[in-house]
Amino acid sequence: MSNRLNDKTALVTGSTSNIGRAIAVAFAAEGAHVVVSGRDEARGAEVVDEIRAAGGRADFVAAELDGSAATSTGLAAAATELLGGRIDILVNNAGIFPSGKTTEFDEATFDRVYAVNVKAPFFLTAAIAPAMAERGSGAIINLGSWIARLAIGTSPVYSSTKGAMETLTRSWAAEFGPSGVRVNAISPGVIRGAATADDPGERAMRGTPAGGSGTPDAVASAAVYLASDEAAFVHGTVIDVDGGRVAVAVFAN
Repeated sequence: MSNRLNDKTALVTGSTSNIGRAIAVAFAAEGAHVVVSGRDEARGAEVVDEIRAAGGRADFVAAELDGSAATSTGLAAAATELLGGRIDILVNNAGIFPSGKTTEFDEATFDRVYAVNVKAPFFLTAAIAPAMAERGSGAIINLGSWIARLAIGTSPVYSSTKGAMETLTRSWAAEFGPSGVRVNAISPGVIRGAATADDPGERAMRGTPAGGSGTPDAVASAAVYLASDEAAFVHGTVIDVDGGRVAVAVFAN
């Protein structure tokens, strides 16, 4: 690694597994002091132990982001204290993704998805971005999704929340960019977790330029770039890390 984030501090939400975990590990490997955050303390401890075993710096803050301003503000305060009084990088990664068609969603589930996926990062950004702006520097990275722009018929609620996050990315770039805070987003394609070859997501990647799903590390590499000084002139953009899924026509075969 090249220490691209040396002496930086970072808060990564939903970083006890998959994409968030990969981002936290990659940030620490590049020199950042990382606050890992999520609901599961045991899994959080595993990520912190992995980072520290590799010589990195990390701490864990338990948080179940429920969309309330109080919870987001509390996480911001706890992370700021652990990171020595400042957060240089915020990654809004935490999210839930229940699938279901429009008629299958009740109001409570709809509200919960929007609370976790939109309200929580909104109020977390509101708690952290002003201090970044006051210092004149900072980077905020939001997680979108390929299905925010290339619709499928079984995830209208989830995809709409990711569309909201991509729109907020541009709005926050306009709001905070003039004060030195860069706000960008990453839109992952199908990312390999426990998926099998017959998984619907894996099948959706057949015929793409990449030919299959990606790995969490692919998203983490994009996050490192956006968080680093190499992206100093990048504002309000969405980087597609999706194997070409939204850029290239895929024909059934």
